[in-house]
Amino acid sequence: MSISNDSELIGMKKASEAVACTLKEMTAFARPGISTKELDEFGAKVMADFGAKSAPYLTYGFPGWTCISVNQEFCHGIPSQKRILQEGDLVNIDVSAELDGFWSDNGNSFVLGPDIHGHQDLVDASKDILQKAISAIKGGIRISDVGHLMETEAKRRGYKVIKNLTGHGVGRSLHEEPSEIANYRDKFNRTRFKKNSVVAIETFIATDSTFADTLSDGWTMVGNKGGFMAQHEHTILITDREPVILTGMNGIWD
Repeated sequence: MSISNDSELIGMKKASEAVACTLKEMTAFARPGISTKELDEFGAKVMADFGAKSAPYLTYGFPGWTCISVNQEFCHGIPSQKRILQEGDLVNIDVSAELDGFWSDNGNSFVLGPDIHGHQDLVDASKDILQKAISAIKGGIRISDVGHLMETEAKRRGYKVIKNLTGHGVGRSLHEEPSEIANYRDKFNRTRFKKNSVVAIETFIATDSTFADTLSDGWTMVGNKGGFMAQHEHTILITDREPVILTGMNGIWD
């Protein structure tokens, strides 16, 4: 969406506060021994306290309030009573929600407890690349140029990017134009970021794969060549200077 007045900005800030706080509290609540279903239900309560509703459930009928993916699961993992978190797991939580007609989206990958499986470098790379990408965004900048920056940074660190997962516009619905904010230079995409528009910028940084495939459950995605992936996401308001990070309070850069 494009922000055209103060009431719209206030609405986006409230929705973004709801998803950011939910993500932060879920990250803090995650611990070995609990199920991803228990973690999801905790997030649902935090979200409800803000009066917000799950965006993936409202939009797609997703079987959970948030997406929780563990280890080789790249994204869209279904919360399950059977999936028990273990020390050293690579966990991704993606929280998106609707509040009073406004929609916002954010995500965080993190290592649960000690980094016994060596995932922290991947997580750090994803965080750093998101920060560099957002810092480069302002009105008039080509989306493909930011994608090139993200892929270049990933390669420099020895990683790949997933090419069929992208960021997107957000605001009056979960997914809006621009529909594809890729992590690589798409030479066919001549779209530019527009001042006053709201977008969700996401990293998809991987160890081995360049595409994500959907499992038989119809939701969970994994790498076409296996390995692991880290994702971090902020919803931002584009200006003619530094973007306003609407979900900044989620603490993923703390």
